[in-house]
Amino acid sequence: QVQLVESGGGLVQAGGSLRLSCAASGNTFDLNSMGWFRQAPGKQRELVATITKSSNTNYADSVKGRFTISLDNAEDTVYLQMNSLKPEDTAVYYCKAAELGYDYWGQGTQVTVSP
Repeated sequence: QVQLVESGGGLVQAGGSLRLSCAASGNTFDLNSMGWFRQAPGKQRELVATITKSSNTNYADSVKGRFTISLDNAEDTVYLQMNSLKPEDTAVYYCKAAELGYDYWGQGTQVTVSP
């Protein structure tokens, strides 16, 4: 079992920055990637960014050039640096950790960007 604890959400004005963190604990040895997804009211959950243990990254087109995902393998912690935030980035952000055949999800953290 793997537990994920997220932090760093909040309220920020458009153009501002936030940094999300997600720490994994438990049986993390078999994890092969971690990432962030988000879900806005009335919309489906969507990918924001993912990173593998070997630091290969993948970003949604909507956040490329503004968001940066990074992974501290020693601490099993994934970060999402969000710059130039827009109101349309408002959502609950969920951390995901993946191992072969199974995904673990965090409880979610709210990010609200005011105009």
